[in-house]
Amino acid sequence: MANIIGVSGSITSPSRTRALVETIVTKATQRLHASGDVVDIAQLIDVLGTTVSFNDFPVAIQTAHDKLRNAELIVIASPVYKASYTGLMKHFFDLLDPKALNGKVAILAATGGSDQHASILDYQLRTLASFFGLYTVPTAIYAKDSEFTNYKLTSEGIEQRIDVALEQAALLLARPAPQALVA
Repeated sequence: MANIIGVSGSITSPSRTRALVETIVTKATQRLHASGDVVDIAQLIDVLGTTVSFNDFPVAIQTAHDKLRNAELIVIASPVYKASYTGLMKHFFDLLDPKALNGKVAILAATGGSDQHASILDYQLRTLASFFGLYTVPTAIYAKDSEFTNYKLTSEGIEQRIDVALEQAALLLARPAPQALVA
């Protein structure tokens, strides 16, 4: 049984990104018969922006980082801001030990206003995941604002992409554990 954690990088609430993450995590928990939760950057704003020391994390950030450390599958999603993910999501990951997520499986997702923003998945989020040693599924999920109604995903095409990504995640989760690298 896998533990699934989604990270919603949106700094607003309600959020289409949060809705997308919740949809993916809910489908993943059903598909993988697992537990799931969401770390919402919007709920960490009060403590995240003022945290600059690696020696003194507020409880909320420590708890969120612990959830990621204990997950087997991580959904990382952000709205597109100026061709990238949000700055507070970047800061959240900057405060995380670079080895904490090594070998875990990730699904990447983003929301934005037009198709041109979809490149964030490969040029920003996949790079972030690679830095942390995450195995990313080949199918990433990009949903335009027009694919939501009242912060609820309404696109059958996006739902199908989620199903494909979850099938790929299941295959990665079933793989033998990677060997530790010897220096």
